[in-house]
Amino acid sequence: MSDPYLVLKWVHILSSTVLFGTGIGTAFQLVWAMRRRDPRQVHGVAAGVVTADWLFTTPAGIAQPVTGLWLAALAGYGWGEPWLLLTYGLYLLAFLCWAPVLHLQIRIRDLAAQAVAEGTALPPAALRAYRIWFMLGWPAFAALLLVFWLMVTKPPLWG
Repeated sequence: MSDPYLVLKWVHILSSTVLFGTGIGTAFQLVWAMRRRDPRQVHGVAAGVVTADWLFTTPAGIAQPVTGLWLAALAGYGWGEPWLLLTYGLYLLAFLCWAPVLHLQIRIRDLAAQAVAEGTALPPAALRAYRIWFMLGWPAFAALLLVFWLMVTKPPLWG
């Protein structure tokens, strides 16, 4: 693979796969753990989710716009193409949901660790944080699905 465009495209596709796959995988794990409300299980899973976000989601989330803008330029698209403008907005929406989600996951992890140390049930604050986390996940998930659709179809949207 000596063609820079193909290498960049591979990195872009790989990072989108890591971003989306890690997101949906860790979300499933935390939802599953929270169903039981066992502080030990919630702590272990939340700790893994936070780690996965730092190791996988964050680098992939940074790689996406960098490689995407570079690919658009190499392919001859203007950065103001309507489908790209919508993509930027959707990606920003996903990021604006993810940033507080990361904080909420850390809070859930820490509250679960405290409950384990004290031998108590998960506190109501952990359940509130989880409900907010859960609600923020849906617009981020939908936004990324739409970004995938836009990347594949590149539809003529307006003007």
